[in-house]
Amino acid sequence: MENSKKEIRYGELRAADMPDDKETKNTVEGYAVVFEQPTVIFSNGDTDYKEVVDRDALVGADLSDVPFKYNHSDNVMVMARTRNKTLTLTVDKMGLNIKAELANTTSGNDMYELIRRGDVDKMSYAYTVAEDSYDHITQTRRILKIKKLYDVSAVDLPAYDQTSISARDYFNAQEEMEKRAVEEQQKSEMEIKRRRLELAEKE
Repeated sequence: MENSKKEIRYGELRAADMPDDKETKNTVEGYAVVFEQPTVIFSNGDTDYKEVVDRDALVGADLSDVPFKYNHSDNVMVMARTRNKTLTLTVDKMGLNIKAELANTTSGNDMYELIRRGDVDKMSYAYTVAEDSYDHITQTRRILKIKKLYDVSAVDLPAYDQTSISARDYFNAQEEMEKRAVEEQQKSEMEIKRRRLELAEKE
């Protein structure tokens, strides 16, 4: 099922272990996407709703022009970008590794210092889904194909309303489909019983 709604998920971010010189001092890295690791997106009562990214999810994905942002905000200057090779995206067995050389600007330098000190240690990516599946038994969504990666961001909070809303919308839709399927099954069973009673009365 393709989902055109932009979604946001989270990973770890740190200052890269690089020599302390002018060219490399603003380098940060982390994994924006991690494959085959089920993650609880949110919980409702005793039910955990999980998501896992398939190891082939990024095959064919549009990674052509991805900026590095702060909190996905359009109000903060872009600090690195794939287009000019200041942001490098590498898909390996673990997932999508990012390495960004943050701009030597006030925003870039401030961002690097916050990451280096550990004040900001999370990263996030915004994407749309081309194909997914859902396991109704384990309440697990599997992202099979990512259509486009819109940005990767340093974030100061582990969760955003956008994440919860998009996840809840998806899982609520799955629950609604399950409910309708059960109702249809019950109607079908009732109809079969009714016909059997009618046949028995005729006999």
